[in-house]
Amino acid sequence: MKYKIAVIGATGFTGMELIRILKAHPYAELSLLTSESYAGLTVKQAIPYFNIDQKLEKADLKKAGEGCDVIFLCLPHTKSAAAVAKLLKYGKKLIDLSADFRLKAPKLYEKYYKLKHPYPQLLKESVYGLPELYAHKIQGASFTANPGCYPTGAILACAPAVSAGLVKGAGVVINSVSGVSGAGRKMKTEYHFSEQHANIKAYKLVDHQHTPEMEQELSKLRKGAKVTVSFTPHLGPYNRGILTTVTFDLTKNISTGKALELYKSFYAGKQFVKVLPEGVLPEVKNVAGSNYCEIGLKVNTRLKKLIVISAIDNLVKGASGQAVQNMNLMLGLPEAAGLLDLGMMT
Repeated sequence: MKYKIAVIGATGFTGMELIRILKAHPYAELSLLTSESYAGLTVKQAIPYFNIDQKLEKADLKKAGEGCDVIFLCLPHTKSAAAVAKLLKYGKKLIDLSADFRLKAPKLYEKYYKLKHPYPQLLKESVYGLPELYAHKIQGASFTANPGCYPTGAILACAPAVSAGLVKGAGVVINSVSGVSGAGRKMKTEYHFSEQHANIKAYKLVDHQHTPEMEQELSKLRKGAKVTVSFTPHLGPYNRGILTTVTFDLTKNISTGKALELYKSFYAGKQFVKVLPEGVLPEVKNVAGSNYCEIGLKVNTRLKKLIVISAIDNLVKGASGQAVQNMNLMLGLPEAAGLLDLGMMT
């Protein structure tokens, strides 16, 4: 059986990645692809990378709700909520790749996204779509809020240590470097080749919008005890990938070997997380184009700190690949369907 799929916003980076993955998915049929910028053109005309003659259409939520089994929303933050409210009534599987339903506290959404949440009553309807933590909730769910790219790499790096009580809750330090595709396809001067080539820079210190998402999920893992995060994002001179470094103050002494055992046990059976051997550290090139997350770590015994490194592709495990992983769980399909052998070593 093939499920009819709608991608609302198919010509942004996340929409394009969904096309790349779903066109070869054994259980998916690309039924409706929408684009406000390229409506009327074929996919091949708008995105020559794809040899697909299907027409791109203006967004028609009624058509998506009535004619498709699964709907992916690839709309900008603060713009997706209204579409969600309209689509939920159709009872189809809905996966939102924006941030509009990730945060469960409306006041936090208002603080970080500068807009009062238009549908706070719907926040409880969504499941946070990080399969390595919430597969049991995602299975059979109707509405999933796909995690942000930075939070995905950071939470996966933190989860085993936080849940085991190894981490002091205050002041977890997280530094990430993202490829420029994380900023989307919009035209802004700072993303031009001449601005970003051979350059790296930090941005949005202290108040990045992904900080409360990390704190929300890490606090759940710490059984409700508050975890606070100091997050510093950086923009790197490459297209795709996020390398994240997390530094914890440890609550007790532990060796690197024992910490690795803890991580391997926590992620046992989670095929998209690779905990690397001692002395081997993640690299973004190793996960480019794939739905994998690599994790490596080392204990600094002198300072009693644990340093954990993770690498993901921001467009795949950090967005569209994880969305398909969620779709698979929601439909009762094999979790890895359509997600193996996607890598692009370049």
